[in-house]
Amino acid sequence: MDVTVEQSQPTTESILARKHTDSEASEESLTALREALQHFCPKELRGKAWKLLLRVNRVSASTYISLVEKGSSSLDDKIRQDTFRTMTTDTNFIEHVSEDMLVRLLNAFVWNKEGNNGNEELDTVTYVQGMNILAAPFLMTMPEMEAFFSFSILVRKWCPLYVHPTMKGVHCGLKLLDICLLQLDPVLYGFLYGKNITARTYAFASVMTLSACTPPSSELLYLWDFMFSYGLHLNILFIIAQLALIRTELLHSDHPANLLRVLPPLRARKIVHLTKSLCKKISDDLYDKLVRHTYDESVAEELGILSSTTNEQKDGIEELPDFMKDDNE
Repeated sequence: MDVTVEQSQPTTESILARKHTDSEASEESLTALREALQHFCPKELRGKAWKLLLRVNRVSASTYISLVEKGSSSLDDKIRQDTFRTMTTDTNFIEHVSEDMLVRLLNAFVWNKEGNNGNEELDTVTYVQGMNILAAPFLMTMPEMEAFFSFSILVRKWCPLYVHPTMKGVHCGLKLLDICLLQLDPVLYGFLYGKNITARTYAFASVMTLSACTPPSSELLYLWDFMFSYGLHLNILFIIAQLALIRTELLHSDHPANLLRVLPPLRARKIVHLTKSLCKKISDDLYDKLVRHTYDESVAEELGILSSTTNEQKDGIEELPDFMKDDNE
C-alpha cells in the first residue's frame, strides 16, 4: 500500500511540466511542488524549482550582459576579498563554480543598485560581506544569468534586512534564535547561558548566510529546497535542530563553546525532520516574529533591537569564522 501511494504522488518533473491558464492552478502546482521537494529534487530541475518558489518573474540576458560589460564596480576590491575564500573546501562547489563567476555576478549586483534610477527597492541594498556565500548555491544550481536574478530576488524581496548595512535582520534572527531555544529547550538554553554562550557566540555566520557557511553543499541544497518552499525564517529552526543533534555532547561538555566553534556537517533530512516538529511547538506570536524578521523592520522594534551602530556591526563581524573575516578588520 505504501508503495502505491508513493507512486501516485506527482513528481517534481511532472509538476514543473504542467501548463497553467490561471493563477489558482499555478498556486496549486506550487503547493504540490513544495510537497514533492521534500522527497526528491533532480539536480537538473532544482534551478527551475527555486525560481518558481522565489517567484523570479523576469530573467533578461540583455540586462545581465549590459551590467557585466560595465566591468569592476566601486565595490570590486571588497568583493574580491571575499570571493577567493568562498567554500574553498567544498569540492562540489569548486567543480561547478569559478571565482570569476562570483565576481561577475556580485559586481553586476552592485551596478544594478548604482543604476537604479531612483527605484526605492534597490536603494538600500548593495554588496555586504556574506553575499558571496549566499550567491554561491545559485551558481551551483543554474546558469550564471539566472543565478544573478534569483540571488537578487532573494536578497531584495525575501531577506532585505539581512543585507542591510546594519544587518538588523541578522541581529533580529540571533535574538529570535535565543528566544526560540529558551522556549523549545530551556535546559539547553540555561546550560549554554550559564557558560556565557548565546546565539551571537556560535550562530552569527549561520544566520547571516542562511546556513550556507556549513558544509557540505550537497546537504545545503536540500535544506534550501525546504527553506524556499516554506520560508527563510526556518533557517533559525535549522540551527536549533543542529544543536538538538549534538545536545548530549553539549550538556556533557566542560567547554561547549569549543563544540560550537564550528557546527557539525549538515545532515539535511534529520534537520528538516526536527524542524517540522519544532514548528509545532513554538507559540503563534513567536512564530509570527520569525516569519517577519527577514523583511519587516517592526520586528526589531518589538524585540527592542535598536538601529545598529558601527561598533555593533564590528561586534558582529568578530563572531564570523576566520575564513569570512575581512583581512582589513
